[in-house]
Amino acid sequence: MTVNVEKLKAMEPPPGTPFRAQKVGHVVLNVMDLERSTAFYTGVLGFRVSDVYPEEMMRGGMVFLRCGTDHHTIALVGQARSESLRTDLNHLAFEVGSLDEVLMARDHLKKHDTRIVFEGRRRAGCQVAVEFLDPDGHHLEIYWGLDQIGSDHAIRPSSEWREHRGIEAAIADPPVGQDTTLRNPDLLKPRG
Repeated sequence: MTVNVEKLKAMEPPPGTPFRAQKVGHVVLNVMDLERSTAFYTGVLGFRVSDVYPEEMMRGGMVFLRCGTDHHTIALVGQARSESLRTDLNHLAFEVGSLDEVLMARDHLKKHDTRIVFEGRRRAGCQVAVEFLDPDGHHLEIYWGLDQIGSDHAIRPSSEWREHRGIEAAIADPPVGQDTTLRNPDLLKPRG
């Protein structure tokens, strides 16, 4: 099937839609080993457990995890029969507050032998990111600097996108208007 770019770009909500989604509230993932996955999300990614359903409440058990003030951002259900094939869900992304944190996250993930599958900057959105896999093969992303769209609905033209493999290259060649100055430039020094 051919992608009709202009038709897709022109799609808008109909006038008078009685609601407006504010944010993605939470995601629920099926995992093979509830304890192993909870240890990853808490011990490696810094999430906190809000609540747990035992087997009697949910087959396989369920753990509710948060990274902010919402009761849960991610919930894990111990019902997966195999590693994720990523046939429906491409990836989940977590925003951090600074570019420095992306670099610190990359180093932290490496220390925990997490499989990193990409680092740098892709095209649309222009965020700097590190992408990696959780223990069940779910593709995750930690990012900073996603383009914001104001009330005028103007988006960055594709001629201003910057694609780079490697965070260092993404920092060295930012798109127009993105300040990639690090608070701690020592984060770019090679780690032993």
